[in-house]
Amino acid sequence: MTYAPHLCHGTFQAKRGTLLNDAPVWGEICLSPQVNRLCWSLDAGSMFQELVTVAIPDYQSIMLPLMQMASDGREYSLREAIETLSQQFQLRDQERQEMLPSGRQATFDNRVGWARTYLKKADLLTTTRRGYFQITPKGQAVLAGKPKDIDVKFLEQFPEFIAFKNLKREQVNHGITTSISQESTVQDKTPEENLESIVQGLTQDLASELLENIKTCSPSFFETLVVDVLVKMGYGGTRKDASKIVGRSGDGGIDGTINEDRLGLDIIYVQAKRWENPVGRPEVQKFAGALQGFRAKKGIFITASTFTAEARDFVSRIDSKIILIDGQTLAQYMIEFGVGVSTKEIYEIKKIDLDYFTE
Repeated sequence: MTYAPHLCHGTFQAKRGTLLNDAPVWGEICLSPQVNRLCWSLDAGSMFQELVTVAIPDYQSIMLPLMQMASDGREYSLREAIETLSQQFQLRDQERQEMLPSGRQATFDNRVGWARTYLKKADLLTTTRRGYFQITPKGQAVLAGKPKDIDVKFLEQFPEFIAFKNLKREQVNHGITTSISQESTVQDKTPEENLESIVQGLTQDLASELLENIKTCSPSFFETLVVDVLVKMGYGGTRKDASKIVGRSGDGGIDGTINEDRLGLDIIYVQAKRWENPVGRPEVQKFAGALQGFRAKKGIFITASTFTAEARDFVSRIDSKIILIDGQTLAQYMIEFGVGVSTKEIYEIKKIDLDYFTE
């Protein structure tokens, strides 16, 4: 494994536990804040061993390597920069494939893009043609000073970046005050990551509120809710024909059937329990037995509470396909498919249409 020495910031003497024959081995641990990993250097010299999983660098940690890559003065495309930097940061496939919460863009790609944008706002990089950028004379002068790091604080020495930052703050915050600790966290993330984190937080709060209401509703209303969610997910066609009650347990649960598709090519058995306590293996096992009684292979067990580990383990080892939906998952489905919720605000996020400017 190769290691880029210029990315190393400080070494610490430490003992690495044991290797062969329980003999302690002493050497150096090299901590690189840019690549967020620990590497072990044996006294013998050149061999390194990773001790922890590589973390995806934040966009500020990408700025200096991006500038160094562009220091040769030639044009680079964003895709070329992403590929080059992913190799420099030694990212594995799973780290390259990690997506933003929305699932629309790779996290590392997004961070490289925003590192480039911030450097352009400081006039250290410039756009040369569609999809390409190049270092500026000011950028070359910055690198000549051999900075240890380039981050938002470093860029604040340039009037162009200050103007951009002030405009961005006025447009985004709209008078909302951010604490110092929050601002520090926000600066480590790209705007998309910050926005998606806010949306995730609001969604989690909404899910908790939904669960509180679900647990206080009547058993009959819970039955209706379950059917509404399944219909919205695409099962059964119209709500009128979606579900047929075939038996009641007497404790507020339902045993029913729903068509897997609009044509009714297959039938799924459904059981729902509006419980406060976790649903254990015995109840799930009873449901599996009921499926066998109807010669059915597919079932959905829905609860307003949770399932025990034993219950989940049981369904993973049986022939019948039983899907367990707990309260949190049910609430998420309600949000995703618009059951019991309404849209409060819609914010449009737009980007430049480069095709429009193609002559």
